Amino acid sequence: MYSMTGYGRASVEQDGRQLTIELKSVNHRFLDISFRMPRSFNFLEDAMRKQIGAVLSRGHVDVFATYRNTREDSKRVDFDEALLAAYMKALDRIEADTGLPDDRSLSMTARLPDVLAVTEAEEDQDALRALAAQALGDALEQMRVMRAREGDALREDIASRVNRLEAMTAQIEERYPATVREYQQKLEARVQELLGGASVDEQRLLQEVALMADRSAIAEETVRLHSHFQQIRGFMEANEPTGRKLDFIVQELNREVNTISSKSQDVPITNLVVEAKAEIEKIREQVQNVE
Repeated sequence: MYSMTGYGRASVEQDGRQLTIELKSVNHRFLDISFRMPRSFNFLEDAMRKQIGAVLSRGHVDVFATYRNTREDSKRVDFDEALLAAYMKALDRIEADTGLPDDRSLSMTARLPDVLAVTEAEEDQDALRALAAQALGDALEQMRVMRAREGDALREDIASRVNRLEAMTAQIEERYPATVREYQQKLEARVQELLGGASVDEQRLLQEVALMADRSAIAEETVRLHSHFQQIRGFMEANEPTGRKLDFIVQELNREVNTISSKSQDVPITNLVVEAKAEIEKIREQVQNVE
């Protein structure tokens, strides 16, 4: 079981190129990926999506990439010949008009606005592809380890709550026969009171008790609850993402417990149902974090 919350970071340096990739993931119904990286890496977005999708199946993932190229050929300096020629002509006219001494030098010329232009050299796409694949792979591995660790904690918490729900279900099953007996006793006492000690039609009384028992029968619900508990345990040990399946089963748990609540008028069972609902809600909250 994996959590959808995680973080991974990796830096790779090859041949004067350095790339750092950070990954942050949070809960999401599907796999949603957002990139923030230099424009020179935009051509790799599809490949990076596929690489992430091979490891993660759900969650919103933010990908942050920072890049440095320290190679000597990473930048190029050019000068604008036409602009420089225009500057020279202007300086010639100033000298002729004012008689000021000509103190032009190479360093002064280089400082003239926009004469020199620094441009980024075109990147080697194959080199960037290899760099990104390694850095992203290392960051994903870090994230996978963290998500697995969080998933272990989720599994432990959910398992303990399922155990408590199973114990509550057993208590409800144990309590149910007593509710039928108590209903029969109360019915007999009420009828005796109304009839003022006259004889009671036992057959009719048994029919009423049977009808009540049929209306309040919860065996189907408790059997399904036990089945759901086993399914949850199986999903938690599966070697595949099961967050959506767990979410569905938790909805079914809630449905069965609500049905028991609507059928039973017994206070002890109602109290157990209230506790069960609280546990199911806590499980539901945890399942929202499961991949």
